[in-house]
This record gives sequence, C-alpha cells and structure tokens, in this order.
Amino acid sequence: MAASPQSFSNHTRFDPPFHFFILPVFAITLIASVVHLFRRPGLHSAWFVVVMLAALAAIFKIRLNALKVQDRVIRLEERLRFASLLDPALRPRIPEFAESQLIALRFASDAELPALAARALNEKLSAADIKKAIQQWRPDYWRV
Repeated sequence: MAASPQSFSNHTRFDPPFHFFILPVFAITLIASVVHLFRRPGLHSAWFVVVMLAALAAIFKIRLNALKVQDRVIRLEERLRFASLLDPALRPRIPEFAESQLIALRFASDAELPALAARALNEKLSAADIKKAIQQWRPDYWRV
C-alpha cells in the first residue's frame, strides 16, 4: 500500500527492479558495448552491440506484454463494472469506450462513474482529462 492516498498527482507508479536496476544496467552495458566497438572494431564487438540491442528489445517486449495483459484485465473488469453501474440507456454504448478511457475510468468512484462515463463518451475525453475530472479517487495500488 502507499503512504498517502492515491490521486491524479501521485498515481503513476515505478517498478523499482525494472526502472532503477534492470533498465539502467542494460542501457549502460549497451553504451559500453558501443564504446568498445569504436575503440576495438571487429566482428566480436559488433556482434556484442547487436546482442545488447536484442536484449534491450526483449526487456521492453517482456515489460510491454505484461502491461498489455494488465490493460486487458482492466478493460474486462471495467466493462463488467459499467454493466452494473451505468444507466440502462448508456449500457449499449459500452463498446464505444476507447481502451485508454476504460483504463482511466477505473479510478472513478462508483458514485461518479455514470456521469463521468457519459461525459467521456459525449465529449471524447482523453485519459488525462478523465483522471483530472475525478473528484473521488478510487485507488489502484496493484498496477505496475
């Protein structure tokens, strides 16, 4: 859990092992391999740069794939939540929500969700605009 209540200003999260260890180690190693290639050109040095680029690409793909799965779960949860909280007239419009809108609306409390969801559809609000419009923040401490 967080030390202070979650809000728009502090809802962004860092994953310390990824952001402060894995990513810097691979980035520094890539830089060092490029420097080594320029100081000692050769097939081995060039191949090491290629391997480091592949490793960095793999690290990002692994991270982004996990986030995509998380987004899909959020989308499903929010569509189920919308089906129970939205007015019957608005329920057929649930498929019109963009993924980013669904993900942003998860922070809205149950009480303010119907009005904010209608506004998001009618005014085509961006995720940032939706988050800024939330009055009663519903925290999500599990997102990485």
